[in-house]
Amino acid sequence: MRPHRKTCRRFNDTGHAHFLTFSCFRRQPLLNRDRSRLWMLESIDRARRQHGLHLWAYVLMPEHVHLLIWPTRVAYSISAILKSLKQSVSRRAIAFVKRNAPGFLQRLEDRQPNGRLSHRFWQRGGGFDSNLTETQTIRRTIECIHANPVRRGLCVSPFDWCWSSAIEMERPGTGLLQLNLESLPQTDAG
Repeated sequence: MRPHRKTCRRFNDTGHAHFLTFSCFRRQPLLNRDRSRLWMLESIDRARRQHGLHLWAYVLMPEHVHLLIWPTRVAYSISAILKSLKQSVSRRAIAFVKRNAPGFLQRLEDRQPNGRLSHRFWQRGGGFDSNLTETQTIRRTIECIHANPVRRGLCVSPFDWCWSSAIEMERPGTGLLQLNLESLPQTDAG
């Protein structure tokens, strides 16, 4: 009997926003240092340019990332976008650990089903991807993303957590990454 493999269906539909979540290997707090957080922000910015993405919201938590993106191209691949987002951070982090903290490397060890040993920064699999089309759902998702550090007790207000887009959304030009607010759907008046 063949082992069951989880499949993750992705829908690369033109005009849809995507709420993405991906976690660090074994949910370890590998994003608890400014160094790895800055690598993630650089990766988001690079993927945005490479894949023609608009960034509507993000939060970097110690052990996972939430992003709300809107691909601007007619043809795109969420799988390719996720690979771009995660691969450079993983390579930089593992290289850093090998050079500066080799004792930590064992916490990143992953024995493959074929017996091969590898090192991981990110959890296996593609993470969570949800297509969003409704303005109210998009707005609620942004609120949820920004509230994540507050719910976890990392800060009192979403604006206190600099590793999120909350402050940039409130006061454009003051956050760590610029958002593409011009394309964000506006709530219906009345």
